[in-house]
Amino acid sequence: MGGKEVQQFLNYLAMKRKVSSSTQNQALNALVFMYCHVINQPLGELDGLVYAKRRVNIPTVLSQSEVKSILSHLTGIQWLLVSLMYEYMVLVYVSWKVFG
Repeated sequence: MGGKEVQQFLNYLAMKRKVSSSTQNQALNALVFMYCHVINQPLGELDGLVYAKRRVNIPTVLSQSEVKSILSHLTGIQWLLVSLMYEYMVLVYVSWKVFG
């Protein structure tokens, strides 16, 4: 087993198994360690390696109804500031979903 097979295995993990990037990195590091310190052979180039994509999860902290409830208890400048912050975060979230 050489660099080509290692690359195929890591690409399989990323593309077919759809593992997380940390899982793929852990497999890569384990193989590099094995080649360098256990079997004392060069691993070779991994030029065509496909890296797993990081998943970004944006947590939902408050639902829309919870935000409306909070806003209903605010008045004046407090209501304005909280409303603007909420709308800004909605725009950021939508932009992130559309543009990545």
